[in-house]
Order: sequence, then structure tokens, then C-alpha cells
Amino acid sequence: MITALDHFVLVCPDIASATADYEALLGQSPAWQAEAGGVAVSVFAVGNTAIELMAPSGDGETAKKLRALTKDGARMTSLVYRSDDLAADHHVMTRRGLRPGEISNGASTHQATGKTRSWQRFRIPDDQMAGVKTFVLQTDTPLLAETPQPGAATALDHLVVNTPNPERTVATYGARLGLRFALDRTAEEWKTRFLFFRLGGLTLEIINRLGEDQDPNGPDSIWGLTWETDDLAAAHARLEASGHNLSEIRTGRKPGTTVFTVRDRTQGVPTLFIAHAKR
Repeated sequence: MITALDHFVLVCPDIASATADYEALLGQSPAWQAEAGGVAVSVFAVGNTAIELMAPSGDGETAKKLRALTKDGARMTSLVYRSDDLAADHHVMTRRGLRPGEISNGASTHQATGKTRSWQRFRIPDDQMAGVKTFVLQTDTPLLAETPQPGAATALDHLVVNTPNPERTVATYGARLGLRFALDRTAEEWKTRFLFFRLGGLTLEIINRLGEDQDPNGPDSIWGLTWETDDLAAAHARLEASGHNLSEIRTGRKPGTTVFTVRDRTQGVPTLFIAHAKR
């Protein structure tokens, strides 16, 4: 079944500026860069997942579509789960009514080194996933994170999805997709209901904002990211030295954590850094 969040996709207006932003933010270089078919990508791998920056390249139809998609700025669009048995997952998800598409082959060539990667994947229709583009992928060559420097991002702690319909979320992500449903908590002080799904060492945090006028049939949307680091003070100093606008370090909502907010140069993505108290 699904073993991890292999990567997630942030579609950006310009690959060069987005790559520079995430090199500075994460404290590392891209693990993979490629350009083909009107699309340029830079992929940054951390300990438990990767973020794929995607942007238009050239003047083809795909590039035009990406420019239209990002005319108001970058957007997080896709979640790509990793499978250890793609054919079995396809069978199970078909039986659960998710109507997955056919399994297809994919490949990419690193634009600097000429190395290649290949994979198989299928897509689950957007209407089955409340508007979040969702893929399941199997690859024999996952990207490896480089050894982190002090203050660099080491992993993704959690990814936040907004939903107007938490009961739909429980059915879709828990019962049908098969992710481990770990927590259902309503925090009245924050006017939020939190649904936590765990996979591959990170949390998919799906939130419903209470008291807002919401259409329960409306779409979900990928919203924010929290990056983990082994040394929060070093991360804060590193980003402050590079000119980022940061909050002060503060106590996190989860016991035993400290956090700070990154206010700029994230391609518009709400972003936190977090550290967990060492046991």
C-alpha cells in the first residue's frame, strides 16, 4: 500500500526565482533538475519527502497552461504518494470506488548530468479527491536528501490541507485512500477542527475552520508547510542572515516544540520551521 508522500508539487511562474527561494529556505541544492515538454522542474529532497517546483518553459501549449495557472502567483497543486506495489494499490483503489486511471510510465533526465530516472504511476480523478490532484507512484530510484548542514531543513513535519467538509476527508483519506487516521481534535480556542493522517514520517494535517460560511461540497486546497530542523536557532540565524523576514522563535502548539514563521521568499506558501525537544 501507500508507504510515504513521495513528493508534492508547487507550480511557480518562474523556475529560476523559485529555485533560488527554496535553496535559501531549505539550506540545500536541488536533488534533481529537468526541462522537457514545456515544463521546467527543480526537486528538493528532505529526509521523508520532496518538493517539486514546476514552472513553464518555452512557448508550447503546456507552458501556456502553466502560465495561466500561475498568473496570480505560485500554487500548490498535487500530492504524489509512494507505493511499494502499484498494481495492488490500483486494484484496491478501484474496488474502493476511487476510479484510478491507467498505470503509465514516466521518465526524466537530469539537465546537468544526463542521468535518468523512471517510474510508474496512476492518477486518481480530481473529483474523487475534492479537487486535490492526486497520484500514486512507484519508483526504484527515489531521490536522496543530501546531508543537512546546521540549520537546514531535515524533513517535512506536516503539510496542511484546508477542507470545508471534514467528514468527507475522513472517508476519502482514511477509508478509501488507506492512510492512518491518527487524530481528530477540535480546538475551540483556534476555531479549528484538526484531522491528522500519518504516513512515512510526516503528518497530513487537514483542517476545517469553524464558524466560517463554507459549502460542504466545495473543494479542498493545499495550504501550508512546516519544515523540521535539528537546530531551530541555527535555522533562524541562517535565514535571518540571508535577509528573510521572520517571526521570533516561540513555543509551538504541540507540546515540546518550538517554531518560527517565515514571512517571505516562500513563493507565497504559508511556512513554519519547527524543532522537537530532544528526548
